Amino acid sequence: MLDPELLERITARRVELDGLEEQLAKPNALPAARRRKPPTAGRPKP
Repeated sequence: MLDPELLERITARRVELDGLEEQLAKPNALPAARRRKPPTAGRPKP
């Protein structure tokens, strides 16, 4: 079985990586939402 200290280090690292993942996902979410949204500005139809 794994050493309890090693398990604690692994768990702490996972928590750290989850936080970093959230930080990276937030800035990428806005451009993705803009790409999915159709443009609303443009020339009026005659």
